[in-house]
Amino acid sequence: DVQLQASGGGLAQAGGSLRLSCAASGSSFDEHTLGWFRQAPGKEREVVSCVEPSEGVTYYADSVKGRFTISTDNAKNTVYLQMNSLKPEDTAVYYCTADWNQRCNERLNPDYWGQGTLVTVSS
Repeated sequence: DVQLQASGGGLAQAGGSLRLSCAASGSSFDEHTLGWFRQAPGKEREVVSCVEPSEGVTYYADSVKGRFTISTDNAKNTVYLQMNSLKPEDTAVYYCTADWNQRCNERLNPDYWGQGTLVTVSS
C-alpha cells in the first residue's frame, strides 16, 4: 500500500502562487502514476495533473496548462504541484493520488488517495 500526506494548501490572492507537496511512503515511489485532483464546492472532482516519473509522462488539465507544474523528488518520495497565476476558480480541495497500473492521462482513476488540502484564492 501507499500512504500519501499532502500539505501546502492555504489562502492566496489572485495572481499569486502556492506549492503543494505530497509525501509518499510504503511503496516504490517512481513505479506509480502520481496525480493531483481537486474538488470545488458543488462540482465534481477532476484530475488537475499527473506524472509517470519512470516514463517522464505528464498531463495537465486545460484549465491549468501554463500555470501549474507537477514535479517529483525521488530522493524524498515527494510529488509537488507548483501553482502560479492562481485564479479564484482554482479554489478547491486538492488531493494527491497514486496508482500502480494506470497511465497518466485525463482518465486517471487512482487507487490511493491522500487527505485533501484546501486552496482558497481570493479575488
